[in-house]
Amino acid sequence: MRRNGDYVDAGGLRTYYEIKGEGDPLLLLHGGFCPVETFDGLTPRLAEAYRVYLPERRGHGRTPDMDGPITFENMAEDTVAFMDALDIGRAHLVGWSDGAVVALHVALQRPELVRKLVLIGTVVNFDGMAAEARETLAGPGLTPEILPPFLRELYANVSPDGPDHFDVVFDKLSATWKVEPSFELSELAGLEMPTLVMVGDRDVVTVEHAAAMQRAIPDARLAVVPGADHGFPMVAPELVSGPVLAFLSETR
Repeated sequence: MRRNGDYVDAGGLRTYYEIKGEGDPLLLLHGGFCPVETFDGLTPRLAEAYRVYLPERRGHGRTPDMDGPITFENMAEDTVAFMDALDIGRAHLVGWSDGAVVALHVALQRPELVRKLVLIGTVVNFDGMAAEARETLAGPGLTPEILPPFLRELYANVSPDGPDHFDVVFDKLSATWKVEPSFELSELAGLEMPTLVMVGDRDVVTVEHAAAMQRAIPDARLAVVPGADHGFPMVAPELVSGPVLAFLSETR
């Protein structure tokens, strides 16, 4: 897919973003270390019905890192600042992995900005992770080698901070992953918008946790994708676009 993006000052962060399609606004929020290229299979499908905004968060893709830690809280603040800078108003938020945690923060803190919410492959706390994922986060195995090598290659190709900064960003994000997210399931009762929770049945998220999230949200649905691991939005985007488009278009 040909890149045709721009930059905007979002609360002091020079944020790279792309826009695809026309219609009601939809923010598509990428996973950790994932530039917008990782959504190239999904974006065109969603852009057939929506005006899709794809911002890259601090230290990701073409958006530079900033001094200090990278937390879900400050990435959510950056996302709100991005929406304000482009005067997007209320939008659908579709987030995957880290992007889903960011979307959850925005939805809880600024519900007036969110029409519908889609949370893909995410947890609200460590209890929701598969045992192997919990062990990795808690032990010495939390190193850049846990990531697919192509993510480092993509970073090196586009980051304004240079390829060597990848390890700096990894240290910041991995420090956050050790302690966040840390929501209680009961906090999801504060979500005021219709919500879709999606998970693969081989995900780093347990199906039981995803179901508990769905039950805790006042107006929520659960979609379990059979045979899918954590990367299914990248490798099988049609398994995401169909349920998401049906959910977003539904009059509740």
